[in-house]
Amino acid sequence: MIYKFKSRATADVLMLQPAAERLLQLIGKTTPAPSGIITIEQALHAIAALEAAILKEETPDPNPLDKALGAAAQTELAPDQDLAEGQHVTLRQRATPLIQMLRRAHAAGQPVVWGV
Repeated sequence: MIYKFKSRATADVLMLQPAAERLLQLIGKTTPAPSGIITIEQALHAIAALEAAILKEETPDPNPLDKALGAAAQTELAPDQDLAEGQHVTLRQRATPLIQMLRRAHAAGQPVVWGV
């Protein structure tokens, strides 16, 4: 399923269901939600919540050895597995289009809505 985020202030942003629902959960929306709205008043809170989650994901782990050992085990590829399958898309990469949309929509005084 595809989520389509829309605002009169910006171009549409399309996301696959797992990524969209993760971002919606981070900003405090109930999922699955086939449609909804981020009001002008909620936009700044949503931006702050997404940026805080990005910062948390990017903050170095205080115990890097455990993380390195866990990451090494997770990123090992089977002989028949494509290299692209082992690559990870970061939260920053997933959230940036929505954050930019929220900023522009807020500046223009427009809400952001979504539908499936």
